[in-house]
Amino acid sequence: MISAYGVIMPQIIYGTAWKQERTAALVEQAISLGFRGIDTGCQPKHYHEAGVGAGIAVCLNKGLERSELYLQTKFTSLNGQDPLRIPYDAKASLAEQVAQSFQASLKNLQTPYLDCLVLHSPMPNPQQTLAVWQAMTDIFHSGAARQLGISNCYKLQDLEALYHASEIKPAVLQNRFYADSQYDRGIRDFCRQHGIAYQSFWTLSANPHILADTLLQTLAKQYQRNAAQVLFRYLTQIGIVPLTGTASAKHMAEDLAIFEFELTGDECAALGALL
Repeated sequence: MISAYGVIMPQIIYGTAWKQERTAALVEQAISLGFRGIDTGCQPKHYHEAGVGAGIAVCLNKGLERSELYLQTKFTSLNGQDPLRIPYDAKASLAEQVAQSFQASLKNLQTPYLDCLVLHSPMPNPQQTLAVWQAMTDIFHSGAARQLGISNCYKLQDLEALYHASEIKPAVLQNRFYADSQYDRGIRDFCRQHGIAYQSFWTLSANPHILADTLLQTLAKQYQRNAAQVLFRYLTQIGIVPLTGTASAKHMAEDLAIFEFELTGDECAALGALL
């Protein structure tokens, strides 16, 4: 998948939240098995970003080229940080917080640039969101971030406002994929119309009822796959980029194997009625 800014984004991404001391080993394992997209965040509360960098470094030392990876991180505002582990000066201006967070990410990840810098969620008011976005835009113009995105944005009007007010448009929208938000149908329509890549997280954990559905189970049996593979494959075929955070090498391999089969148009249409 090639974004509006010419960035090549894998169709499935490995998510690194909540892995703590296991992060480096799991990132190394994921890349070794074939993942080329890695998602993290400059938020010590939920991510061990330096561990992500350590895992990547092992792979680079084995011959992987940095250009083969799609690497994205996030700026997280103060209200999403652990007060005891804030990765920037809490008293600094929003622009300085973004700049400091980004520099911390480059150091943690041992890279001169990021493929995507994501605003972890809209700020408390539109003015603050735009201030942060402008600081991210400055990073984009410096060449250190190849594209920008936003996550945890569940109000279409917030996404529309950011899109129309910004010079550099969001290239990525990453949201929790679950029934409570009606699977972001309106937001996904907007993304399709404006060339924004929709990334889904919590895709399996939030949807046991979907995975257990007779249609998923029937298709899984038909394709000799499991229900999670069918769901992930469906999402990739309709242009969604799922994140997977599994710690299991077996499940990692299964997630990567979804491109070994393809659902028909009718099967995708039937699955679309569920989501």
